[in-house]
Amino acid sequence: MSDSKQNETWGRVDDDNKVFVKDSGTERLVGQYPEASKEEALAYFVRKYDELASHVSSLELRVARSTAGSEALEAASRLRDQLVTPAAVGNLESLRSRLATVIEKLETLSEAQSEARAEAKAQALEARTQIVVEAEKLASQDLSKVNWKQTTTRMDELFSQWQTQQKTAPSIGKSQADELWKRFKKARQVVDSGRRKFYAELDANSKEVRLKKEKLIKDAEALAPRGSEGISAYRVLLETWKQAGRANRKTDDQLWARFKAAGDVLYSAKAESDAKLDEEFGANLQVKLTLLDEYADILKTDDAVAASSRLQQLQKKWDTVGRVPRANIREVEDRIKKLEQHVRSLQDRHWKSTDPEKEARSSSLRKQLEESISGLTAELAQAEASGNLKRVEELRKSLASQESWLQAIG
Repeated sequence: MSDSKQNETWGRVDDDNKVFVKDSGTERLVGQYPEASKEEALAYFVRKYDELASHVSSLELRVARSTAGSEALEAASRLRDQLVTPAAVGNLESLRSRLATVIEKLETLSEAQSEARAEAKAQALEARTQIVVEAEKLASQDLSKVNWKQTTTRMDELFSQWQTQQKTAPSIGKSQADELWKRFKKARQVVDSGRRKFYAELDANSKEVRLKKEKLIKDAEALAPRGSEGISAYRVLLETWKQAGRANRKTDDQLWARFKAAGDVLYSAKAESDAKLDEEFGANLQVKLTLLDEYADILKTDDAVAASSRLQQLQKKWDTVGRVPRANIREVEDRIKKLEQHVRSLQDRHWKSTDPEKEARSSSLRKQLEESISGLTAELAQAEASGNLKRVEELRKSLASQESWLQAIG
């Protein structure tokens, strides 16, 4: 049954917001609740009932726990008077019956309470003793190796339990209480002293780390005038930073933000420089793309000599153009490599299909190779003089390949 239906079972509200309760087979007026809805008016007096029921439940609980004393019986008697004609809506007969049962039990408890109090005191003494024993166990640890967060938290919990025992548990003998408190206090002081020592050392270490990192920050900030050229030096400082240890979290985060900001200045300068270079090399990119389009016909020819000649023409022009933006290096390199691979494939196929016994053909091919080798040798010397290592490597490979072909035809 819903709360609203349950409430209507024991009470009702008329049009004037007068509230009535059904009590012992009759209906009586318990009050009026103007300027509110009927539901609100009824709910107000239901809450009054709940308050009375709560008091009864509390007494029932105390009886069940055998902790009720003479004051409980006095309270029950006062509550019984309140339940005669209370301004409340609910099952009042049931509540009175429950209270009557409580009073009967309270009256029979008086003889057993002395023994119960003694037992409760013994339990309270045991509980406090256990708190002290665990506190002493914490204090007896090797305090140079403990987890201070866990240890401190646990000691605080034990202290809270001690306070709870003092407030809520039955009192124990003064001499016993004083002795246990003396032991607990000593254990707590040992732990507290160890904790202060640990954090003092931690603070000292944190200070040392902070000084080291502030020096690294100063060195990093001094690199700013060097722009992107200072990045390598900044990376060395970064490695030193990683090995410097950690200060306390808040300080370390602040220090790192400053150190990173110094690095951001350098990387920003590099990004700006790279952007300028990319803009400058943009024209080179267009030239190389044009060359690739111009010599794309290499892929369509099956003539190894003609294709090789065209490729050499492209490579000469290619080397004079210069660098392209980094983002486009792979694109243009892949395209020229595709042409080079095609020429090598034609040359391989050419040699496989060539009859070295035919002198005329051999002589003509030998002449072409000699001319090609001569040209490659000149290009190699030029590339070596200019320091173009990549081109030097490519030319040496081509030269070695053609020299091997020349040797093959004798």
